[in-house]
Order: sequence, then structure tokens, then C-alpha cells
Amino acid sequence: MIKIYKYGEVAASELFSRADVKTGVEDVVSDIIAEVRASGDKALLAYNAKFDGNTCATLEVTQAETEEAFAIVGSFRRVLERAAENIQKFHEKQLRPGFIINDEAGIVMGQKVIPVDKAGLYVPGGTAAYPSTVLMDAIPAKIAGVKELVMVTPANREGKVNPYVLAAAKVAGVDRIFKVGGAQAIAALAYGTETIPKVDKIVGPGNAFVAEAKKQVFGTVSIDMIAGPSEILCVADKNSNPMHVAADLLSQAEHDKMATAVLVTDSMDLAEQVAAEIERQLQTLPREEIARTSIEQNGKIIVAEDLHVAIEIANEIAPEHLELCMDQPFDYLSEVRH
Repeated sequence: MIKIYKYGEVAASELFSRADVKTGVEDVVSDIIAEVRASGDKALLAYNAKFDGNTCATLEVTQAETEEAFAIVGSFRRVLERAAENIQKFHEKQLRPGFIINDEAGIVMGQKVIPVDKAGLYVPGGTAAYPSTVLMDAIPAKIAGVKELVMVTPANREGKVNPYVLAAAKVAGVDRIFKVGGAQAIAALAYGTETIPKVDKIVGPGNAFVAEAKKQVFGTVSIDMIAGPSEILCVADKNSNPMHVAADLLSQAEHDKMATAVLVTDSMDLAEQVAAEIERQLQTLPREEIARTSIEQNGKIIVAEDLHVAIEIANEIAPEHLELCMDQPFDYLSEVRH
């Protein structure tokens, strides 16, 4: 059961603590990267068999496989296309022009903003698959003008990639897709193999091995960031729907046992309703074990005296994902800093 705290009645260190992430995978990842650099595709195929049970002799997804997946997902294609439209509208606003300053004869200063030639997209496909990751990584790259998008994602024992991931790749315009995951996929993108091209930048989330691999190849290749574990904080008022709030908290808790889900509210009634709703929804989740561990170890509900204090708590925690679930969110948006 998720814990409920009254703000001011417990130590700040307990309220604002994060999951202690100690992966201890540095040496394993270093060995994997070295093996991929030395043996290329041979190493990738061996790791596919070892980690995913995938003994398929080819690494690249064919056009026929993508078309088959697109047919399999059926009406979900409309969901992907609608999401793609929204993502495109958002990221088109982020395009930055270059500039030149020439105020004095003989002195020219400026900045030229240009896309990279090749971007590598890592898409998880182990304990869960996320077609949304494909859209959110590929579409901004396309808008920026990246010439080639190379996606890596694990395949199952039959050598098949999740059809929803492949369908998302088709919608987003990914150029090439390879059946490889984990630290070995990051190494392949960073250094190149006989089949997988070397890229200029690697983006996308992954497990501890993927995060560590991105950390180790940074400098050889650009990366977006070291991501994870996932966090969500929801600031909700007394009129919020507890079913919706609980679902939003669980949307991140189900990612990883080390994920953190926090609700901050001005209503004890809502706190108790959300706690009960989380318990009810947990029992329906396919990934119940992961989400329950996350909620019980790292989740919390904090009851504040008012929404202004709730926003200050959110600023102190500075979560990865922040939601304002209230009647008048724009009245409080200016108070959000972190």
C-alpha cells in the first residue's frame, strides 16, 4: 500500500528522498562494448542469443516485416497517426534559426544550427515495449532534418520485433531498423559494425545496462542524457478524479521497480481515495509485480495545507514528469520552477 504523509509532520529527508540507484554494471558493460568493437555483427548475434533467446541470423528488419506489423496493429494505426500529428505540432515550434551579427566592419559573429547526419534511436523491447518512444524520438529528428534515422530494438525468441514498435517506426519515418538491444546495441551505434552504421547521436531510454553504455560511449558519440529510473509527481486538488490520478501514477510505476510515483494534494479525502484506487488498479495490471514494488518502496502521497505549498513541494522534489491536476492549473503554472 502506498504511504500517506502529512507535510510538516515527517522529516524532509524522508519526503524528498529518491530511490538509491546503484547498478554495479560498469564492468559488464565495458566488456560488452569491447566485444562489439572487436567482433562486430558476430558479437551482436551472440548477445541476441544469450540475452533474448533470438537465434535469427539476420539483424536488419525487412520492409516486408514492417508492412506485416502495420497490418497486424489494425485500428491502432489511427492512434499512432494522431499522436504523431500532436508530436509534430509541438516540436515544430522548437526549430531554432541561426543568426549573424555584423555590427562592426570586419567583425562577424554568428551561429549556424544544422542537423546531424545520422541519429540512432534506442527503443526498449525487453520487459515492455513503447511505440510512444519511437514517435517521440524520431519525429523531432525528422523535423530537424536529420538525414538518416537508425533504430535498434530487441527481438523475441522468434526473431520478431514488437509489431506496435514497428508500426510506430513506419508512421514516424524511421529509415533502418535492427534487431538488437541492450548495451551491445549502443556499442553498435557508437562504433558501427558490418551491418549497423555508426551514428552521430544516440537517443532513447533503456535499462541500467543501456544507460551505462550511453555513459561510456559519450565523447565518441553524442547522447541525449542518462535516463532513468522514471519519476512522476502529480499535484492534485480535491476535485480531481482519483481513478485518473492513480492511473497516471501507475503509468510510470510500471516502468521499473526503482521508479518513483508521488502525489501531492491539499485533500486528505483525495489522498485516501487515490491510495485505494492504486490498490484496485494494481490488481488489474499485467506488470503488477513491477508496479507494486515501485509503489511500496518509492511511492508516496503528501498532504499539504494548500496548493501553493503543494507546488513548493513539487519544486523541491523536481520530478522528471510533473502533472497539475486541478481546476485552474494556469493559475499555478507560474509558481512551477523545477
